[in-house]
Amino acid sequence: MITLRPSSARGHANHGWLDSHHTFSFSSYQDPRHMGFGALRVINEDRVMPGMGFGTHPHRDMEIVSYVVKGQLGHRDSMGNGSVILPGEVQLMSAGTGVTHSEMNSSKTEGVHFLQIWVIPAKASTTPRYDQRAIPKVENGFSLLVSPDGADGSVTIGQDARIWRLNLSPAHDARLPLAAGRKSWVQVIHGEVTVNGEALSAGDGAALTNEQAVEVVASQDSELLVFDLKA
Repeated sequence: MITLRPSSARGHANHGWLDSHHTFSFSSYQDPRHMGFGALRVINEDRVMPGMGFGTHPHRDMEIVSYVVKGQLGHRDSMGNGSVILPGEVQLMSAGTGVTHSEMNSSKTEGVHFLQIWVIPAKASTTPRYDQRAIPKVENGFSLLVSPDGADGSVTIGQDARIWRLNLSPAHDARLPLAAGRKSWVQVIHGEVTVNGEALSAGDGAALTNEQAVEVVASQDSELLVFDLKA
């Protein structure tokens, strides 16, 4: 079964410096029908104006993934990390027992567009940790960004979850098998595709349950994130 989550149905907040769309309930946007999907708790699509961002604030017991689509995102945290995340790079901060951090647009002239993803960890009160990687794109195929075991150079998450990036050119297709007891969330970053026969475009999401695979066909140059999660 596939259930669509259209881009236009997402929660939306525009603070001037921040334009944010919420796939699931977040901050002032609360909808009991959309509180997450298994361990996947948050997908926020954020656009931040030049020189602006999220000041220092705390987190705990959450796996926080940032994926930059365009621009550059500056990061600082109480573990002593300071970096700039560039397009195509993936950052993972495991908040564990507690960490403070800031995420700022490090450019004074260009906006930054990124996805902020929260995954509920399998274990609480772990030691906080940080990782950031540039993972090469696979043309017309999947590249593994996040996994529980760091496979294929991916960043390691404290949950039985995998996040794949899929890049497809028009008229190309790709298939990701789903093992028994697994489900998937698909989030389209840009382009137009069909997922298991259903049409999706930029900002759309889809929940797949009781499916044997995620099957994607592109009609435009497209980029998606595909989540493989416990059912």
